[in-house]
Amino acid sequence: MGKTVDVHATPNFEQMLREASLRVTTPRIAVLKAVHTHPHSDTDTIINTVRQSVGSVSHQAVYDVLRALTTVGLLRRIQPTGSLARYETRVGDNHHHVVCRSCGAIEDVDCATGDAPCLDTFDDHGYEIDEAEVTYWGTCPTCLASHNSKRTL
Repeated sequence: MGKTVDVHATPNFEQMLREASLRVTTPRIAVLKAVHTHPHSDTDTIINTVRQSVGSVSHQAVYDVLRALTTVGLLRRIQPTGSLARYETRVGDNHHHVVCRSCGAIEDVDCATGDAPCLDTFDDHGYEIDEAEVTYWGTCPTCLASHNSKRTL
């Protein structure tokens, strides 16, 4: 697992790449910055954000960067059921997610029980567990407010 990244701090992307033994390139920095700024983004959102930042970049180049950054643990790829793959820079702490059934918004949720990385289970069936992924589903506050305002009309 990679290091935990504080999503509230502005990381030194060049240093992160060097520490992961990756060459520092403009597309890699732009992708890290895009995902840091817009956590839980899908690839199209990341591509558009990168293009606004650096100009022309191919879909394949962004896909290659996402794959490389995920492989070395600088990004985490999640894919809630029925959703496109999403990426985030919060890695290494094995947090969970809550997904809105209405609009698809995704938020981070810290471990529900026990200490991170939330790997305690009643019966592990002999497995050596190294990661847990939990997705909570519900309705976000914005969609709830919209639904409730329509009811009162």
